[in-house]
Amino acid sequence: MARKKAAQETELLFEEAMQRLEEVVRQLEEGDVPLERAIELYQEGIQLSRQCATKLDAIEAKVIQLLDQDGSISERPFHVEED
Repeated sequence: MARKKAAQETELLFEEAMQRLEEVVRQLEEGDVPLERAIELYQEGIQLSRQCATKLDAIEAKVIQLLDQDGSISERPFHVEED
């Protein structure tokens, strides 16, 4: 249990956190986990979601800074093109 708790306290890379979050969601959607395990997974999912949101906010701030022109920030929407 201590190993699991230490692993949760270690911050993952964004991609790793998203991958783990997708796995948690998959397990919860299957619906065949015991209630106690489902609650643990839900809590982990919330934690991962918050971690990802924090990282995205930080990245958004960096993107806005990169768009800085003539001493003033010019905010433009950031669009990711999907394949």
